[in-house]
Amino acid sequence: MHAPRRRLPPLSPQAYQRITLLALLALAFIVVTGAAVRLTGSGLGCSDWPTCEQGQFVAPLEYHAMVEFVNRTITGVVSVAVILAVLGSLVREPRRRDLTWWSLGLVAGVLAQIVLGGIVVLLHLAPVSVIGHFLLSIVLLWNAVVLHERASHPAPATRPLVPTSTIVLGRAMVAAAFAVVVAGTIVTATGPHGGDERAARLALEISEVTRLHAIAAWLFLGLAITMLWRAYRAGVPTGVRRRGAVLVGAILTQGVIGYTQYFTGVPPLLVGLHVVGAVVVWIAALRFHLALFTRAEPALPTGVDLRADRPLPVHPAAVRG
Repeated sequence: MHAPRRRLPPLSPQAYQRITLLALLALAFIVVTGAAVRLTGSGLGCSDWPTCEQGQFVAPLEYHAMVEFVNRTITGVVSVAVILAVLGSLVREPRRRDLTWWSLGLVAGVLAQIVLGGIVVLLHLAPVSVIGHFLLSIVLLWNAVVLHERASHPAPATRPLVPTSTIVLGRAMVAAAFAVVVAGTIVTATGPHGGDERAARLALEISEVTRLHAIAAWLFLGLAITMLWRAYRAGVPTGVRRRGAVLVGAILTQGVIGYTQYFTGVPPLLVGLHVVGAVVVWIAALRFHLALFTRAEPALPTGVDLRADRPLPVHPAAVRG
């Protein structure tokens, strides 16, 4: 007789959300460590890929080589966290297909990052390849935030808490946040921290691209403040307003760091803090936008008297919209 196959124990929605939080934190952490590689000038510490040097997988005991090799090793930790997110979606009870697809999106993104990271090294830190590497990380963070937000709920959030015009404004706010990140990568690709002394730089005027980045940031801040005001006016739950306040506070803090680093000659430590701030602001913007939706009402069990069931209240903001 064949021994019975052991199944993985089922996961509660709350337990699965903790797993997705681990994946989100891991993806955010590797963005920061990747910035550390660039800011320490270790981008070509390992000049080959997937090995560190030709015929040598482990980095030699040299500063730049070890910094780059440790960052590559962290990619393995991220991969484990992402795989756990996929496995968790398969044993979560109740199981939801959308969570499995979102977790598989993380797998696809991490695989793409590994390949693109190798291309960055083989192209000797060409600015466009580095920009693409960072922007893919931003997309991966979006995927991870959505998965984490959905993980503990019985159904996706589909019913808006605010009028349609505010939802559209919220999407514009997220688009503005992404535009700020894109402009920031152009500033970085033009500035002095290329990851290696031999790395090419974009042939742009640093003052002009910095001004473009600042304009995009001010527009983003204006949209975030408007969204927060509309959220208060619509009477949304306290948690939603708190997320909006956190976003505005994070943008203001990021602005202070950005202006300080510019006027002090972009020291590496402040640039690193600015990268951390970019990750925090991006996640905060996504969480604020996602909080504008609530879960659809679950189906009523068989035998419920619909005449005795109270109708859903209509939010005053929805009427005004």
